[in-house]
Amino acid sequence: MLFPTTLVGSFPQPDWLIDRQRLTENIPPRVRASDLWRIPEPWLAEAQDDATLIAIRAQEEAGIDIVTDGEIRRESYSNRFATALEGIDLEHHGVATTRSGKQQAVPRIVGKLRRKHAVELQDLLFLKNHTSRKTKITVPGPFTMSQQAQNDFYPSVEAAAMDYAAAVNEEIRELFAAGADVVQIDEPYMQAQPEKARSYGVAALNRALEGIKGETAVHICFGYSAYLKNKPAGYSFLPEFAGCSCRQISIETAEPKLDCSVLARLPGKKIMVGCIDLSTPEIETPETIVARIKRALPYVSPQDVILAPDCGMKFLPRDSAIGKLRSMVEAAKRLRAELA
Repeated sequence: MLFPTTLVGSFPQPDWLIDRQRLTENIPPRVRASDLWRIPEPWLAEAQDDATLIAIRAQEEAGIDIVTDGEIRRESYSNRFATALEGIDLEHHGVATTRSGKQQAVPRIVGKLRRKHAVELQDLLFLKNHTSRKTKITVPGPFTMSQQAQNDFYPSVEAAAMDYAAAVNEEIRELFAAGADVVQIDEPYMQAQPEKARSYGVAALNRALEGIKGETAVHICFGYSAYLKNKPAGYSFLPEFAGCSCRQISIETAEPKLDCSVLARLPGKKIMVGCIDLSTPEIETPETIVARIKRALPYVSPQDVILAPDCGMKFLPRDSAIGKLRSMVEAAKRLRAELA
C-alpha cells in the first residue's frame, strides 16, 4: 500500500485514568510515578485495558492502517521499561539534566543492566487480540535511556548504553516472535545530544537491532510540544541514521516546518513523515497534510513514505487527536489517488 498511516506511539489517555493536568504540568517522569493514576491498584490493570481498547477503536474508526496500543499503560514513553531492568536501584533515585536543562529524578544504575522479563509483551498481545490490522509497539532506545539515568556502576555512559542495547535487543526479539509487525525504538536524545550520539549512539542502536529480521523503526524528535516551543527547522542529528540497520526513520516536519532536503541523505530508508502539528489542538485539513507530505516527495519515493503525527499524541485532547487522524487518513487517500 502506498502512503500507509500510523501513530508514532502514544494516544491521549482518558482523564478518568490518569491525572492529565499533572502529567502536562510536570516534565515526563523517568522513574515510576504511580501517583499519577486515578484508579487504585486493585483495579488499575483492568482500567488500563479498557482505556487501551478505546485507543485501538479510535485508531480503527479513523482508518489508521498500522495501530498501536496508544502507550496507555505508561506514565511516559521510557520509564516503564527503564525501571524494569536489573541493575537499577528503585529506592534511591539519581539525578540528571533534562533536554531543557532542568534537573529531575532518574533511574540510578548500581549494577549490570539486564532484562529480567518481558516488559511490553503483554501490551502487544492485548493489541493483537483486539485488532485485525497491522500492529506496532514501541520501546525506548538505549542511548536515550543512558542519558536519562545516573551511572554509578559502569566505567562510562557508553558502556551502560551498550548493556541497555542488549536488553532492548532481547525485548525486540520477543516482540517479533509474538507477531509484532513493526517495532519502533524511541531515540529523542540523539537530537538533543548530537556529539555523544555521534560517538556511540548509532553503535548502541545497531546493537539493539543486532540479528533482528522484522520491520524496525527509530523515532527522533525535538521533544513534546507541551514542553518545547519554537522548534528548529533542522535536525542536529539525522543523516547519521543512514548508518543504522533500522528500516524506518520517524521525523517531525509539520510543526518545525522541516527543510526536507535532508531526507535525500537517508537512501534506502522508509521515512515516517510527521505531518500532524501537535502544538495546537486545531485540526488540519487534508489539503494541509497533503502539502506537508509533498514537501518530502522530491527526496523520498512515494513507496517509502509513511504518514504519522510529528510525535506522540498523548497531550492532545482526545477529540482533537481523532480529528487529526481522520484528516491524515483522508490525505493519504488523496495522495494514493493522485500518485498511484
